[in-house]
Amino acid sequence: MKVGLAGVGRIGAIHAATLATIDGVDGLVLADVDAAAARRVADELGLDAVADPEALVAAGIDALVIATATPGHAPLLRRGLISGIPTFCEKPVAASLAETLELAALEESSHTPAQIGFQRRFDTGYQRARAAVASGELGTLHAVRATTHDQAPPPAAYIRASGGIFADCNIHDFDIIRFVTGREATAVFATGENKGDPVFTQEGDVDTAAAIITMDDGTLVTVTSTRYNGAGHDIRMELTGSAGAVAVGLDHSLALRSLEDDVDFPTGPQCWSFLERFREAYVKELQAFIDVAAGRAASACTVRDALEATRIAQACDLSRRERRLVDLSEIPGVS
Repeated sequence: MKVGLAGVGRIGAIHAATLATIDGVDGLVLADVDAAAARRVADELGLDAVADPEALVAAGIDALVIATATPGHAPLLRRGLISGIPTFCEKPVAASLAETLELAALEESSHTPAQIGFQRRFDTGYQRARAAVASGELGTLHAVRATTHDQAPPPAAYIRASGGIFADCNIHDFDIIRFVTGREATAVFATGENKGDPVFTQEGDVDTAAAIITMDDGTLVTVTSTRYNGAGHDIRMELTGSAGAVAVGLDHSLALRSLEDDVDFPTGPQCWSFLERFREAYVKELQAFIDVAAGRAASACTVRDALEATRIAQACDLSRRERRLVDLSEIPGVS
């Protein structure tokens, strides 16, 4: 199988190195809007490169991986779907809800498989949590707590183009909540504040946020996020049911310390970034995509899945701005 990779920035370069080791990938060609960067990464890995991302489709590829900056996602995903090329795309699918809706419809009508890069679905802990819910091990699920706490904020230029904390940071929580619970959100109430860099306020964003989400079976979900967690990168989920409770991310890398006597947990070291926290998941998601592209498996995370996470993010942002409960029916979706 010949795979084309568009984008050789931080995550793109990591994907290139991973794809080069996956069984079944016989050829890998790279491209970037910065042709010199693509050539440099290709030379380091002993791969081929083409002039620009648009040239990938003409290079006779069997599968496409999109890891460009956000403005490149939608055009390349559209090109892949129309050309009948199985396509992997990092989140977000598009910069707007309207374009995400269009691409979800195109995915369905084209019958071309697409996989969106919500890597938490491939993390062992989250997969075990999903199994615990589905099997009834927890009894009736009553409450879920999801946490995404970054150790430090990204650069100001990234913040300006991020779409806000819910669309950039918590969208991973929104996707994994759907994945683990198997339920859909019906209403949200969200808030947020900024006590850090003024750039957040200048861009209409916040550095810390919280949301309460009601799922369609009555499960209540609490979601929190911050760009300032000095202790380290903290990604967790807790699920409480009538017959038991479980947690994801509760290991010795936990960026939290106990103030109780005789407690030496966690022992560390903590993670400092999402790349450390989900290193194995990033490999597994690309291995899964190659199976999708080869026709051996269905996509584990479709454009439609990305759309539903985006709708929750939009509802949270609307709730924060207007300081009110927002019903998900207010946010356009696929009927």
